[in-house]
Amino acid sequence: MREPVELRRQRILAVVGSRGAVKVSSLAEELDVSVVTVRRDVEELARAGRLRRGHGVARSVSLAQDRDPAQAPERTVPAGEGGPVALVVPERHSYLYETLHGARSVLDEHGVRVALHIAPQARGTERPLVEQALAGGARGLLIAPRWRSAAWEESDYEWLAGVGVPTVLMERRPRPGSALHALDSVCSDHWYGVHLAVDHLVSLGHRRIVLAARDDSPTARSIRAAFAEIAAARPDVEDWCVVLSSPDAVPSEGPYGGEEPAVPGGAGAALDLAAVLRERRATGAVLHGDVDALMLVQRLTESGVRVPQDCSVVAYDDVVAALGTTPLTAVSPPKAEIGRAAAELLLYRLGGSEGATGPVRRTELLPELKVRGSAQAVISS
Repeated sequence: MREPVELRRQRILAVVGSRGAVKVSSLAEELDVSVVTVRRDVEELARAGRLRRGHGVARSVSLAQDRDPAQAPERTVPAGEGGPVALVVPERHSYLYETLHGARSVLDEHGVRVALHIAPQARGTERPLVEQALAGGARGLLIAPRWRSAAWEESDYEWLAGVGVPTVLMERRPRPGSALHALDSVCSDHWYGVHLAVDHLVSLGHRRIVLAARDDSPTARSIRAAFAEIAAARPDVEDWCVVLSSPDAVPSEGPYGGEEPAVPGGAGAALDLAAVLRERRATGAVLHGDVDALMLVQRLTESGVRVPQDCSVVAYDDVVAALGTTPLTAVSPPKAEIGRAAAELLLYRLGGSEGATGPVRRTELLPELKVRGSAQAVISS
């Protein structure tokens, strides 16, 4: 079905408004229409005073020094109380779905309409969804990009910093000094979560600990970095190592950061955690995330390693950790609370002049440890 002309032009206005200036050829490519069609749209929008036209470039009217306030870009939905808040999360991501529901509960309580957008797993899918939301009149944005790799994350910084409406990142902490450093964000303190896991195992007498973790999300990268820092700094941890929890737990594009994943058997091989435990003489393991943790515990059982008698386990995420045959002790980030806090911050930004001009907020909420019995004290031989 052919896209209505007015909707296409609203999409053009959203893209130009978020970036300031865009080549006509780039617009044609992104909107999947001909250059001739986009050029005609730009001419009509320029004639109506909704954007400025240059040589092969469309510019936002807000860039012009002689801007006439009467020529401000129109929106299909008013920016006041009737405008929705766009909520963008990845598909098939149960962890962030809990965050989504937390945000929605707050917005519903305040009578704010939610426009939910589910981003496919491919790289770069959030941007067109955000531009579509802006074209539909979204007055605010709550977003949790997938960011499977650091390069993927960096590639989103510039456009996300210029969306032009109040924006709050959920469960994402951009690189310090980046274009998104000064963007509101609410996330879990994963360093503290890892500290809880390691401290619990050490308190039970475990001195040799393995982290089997994913490496395909900002949370995973934070957990791996925190574990290495914490374990190396604790004199009561005699030996530690980090291995990949699953062969599909790495970014799908490109090499693994220049290194092969630490999985016995190489890339594509399932982790033999029992072999790693024997090699390192480890008695404790931290496993991220929940599904990988449950599968690894099943494989340990099949290999004759009993949990917790032979190996104590702490999972990280606590989405389904309690549902295993052996309910897993788990670090539980405040997933729903992250969404609620992010929505409250966005409402503050939308609520008036004080919120619009207040200092940027980078909020961290602390996880907690749910003890369920998959970890026990070391039995001296």
